[in-house]
Amino acid sequence: MRVFLPTLVAITSCQMTEIPVKGPPLARVEVAPEHKPAPRKPNVTRTYRGKASYYSIRTNGGATTASGQRLRNSAYTAAHPTLPMGTRVRVTNLRNGKSAVVRINDRGPYIKDRIIDVTIGVARHLKMITAGVVPCKVEVLKK
Repeated sequence: MRVFLPTLVAITSCQMTEIPVKGPPLARVEVAPEHKPAPRKPNVTRTYRGKASYYSIRTNGGATTASGQRLRNSAYTAAHPTLPMGTRVRVTNLRNGKSAVVRINDRGPYIKDRIIDVTIGVARHLKMITAGVVPCKVEVLKK
């Protein structure tokens, strides 16, 4: 067993000086090798790629979604043509890598090549307001 005497290291004027400290000698402490956490299990069940657009109360023509819930521009919700209501998905703007987790509570979009409509609040987060329509990835998350 190696024994180390406790010392303080003081750096003054770019010069290192050891200052002895009173007390019993310290025993060598074995440090466990660095532990890397186990890789997380993927929580994605399916992935879609296509185009995303956004909508709001003004563009929706009403304030009610297909699920019967009131549409809120700031809510992290979206419309998808086939996913079950309440499904959580991660939408990623492929132009800038920004992503947001949203809940499906409406149906749409009804325009060819678009796979999801997000609320205007989510669109702001994804930085897609100016473009209006962006290439995206939609990952369906496990419950």
